[in-house]
Amino acid sequence: MASLNALIGCWYKDLETGQQFEVVATDEGLDTIEVQLIDGEICEYDLDSWRQLKLTGIEEPEDWRNAFELSDDDYRHWDDGIIPEQIGNPLHEIESDVVNGILDEF
Repeated sequence: MASLNALIGCWYKDLETGQQFEVVATDEGLDTIEVQLIDGEICEYDLDSWRQLKLTGIEEPEDWRNAFELSDDDYRHWDDGIIPEQIGNPLHEIESDVVNGILDEF
């Protein structure tokens, strides 16, 4: 079987062991490939070992987050950062009286 290139973010299945994993990092200088198994465990392969694996590319498993007990809500705003000026600022907690451009007078 031809060896597949290790692409970061792609999912693979080892046809001999049945393990599913995602490539999370590669280091060309050390010729290593770091993968994360579906249960969350991190493993590392050297390039020669990677080439010997019998792999097939797969779609991202639907339940891959179960090992981490994460939901879709955990990823909804994953890139929203905390702005230090907003921490402890009471003005940040005030809700606006204007909704969709209309002043709420109740």
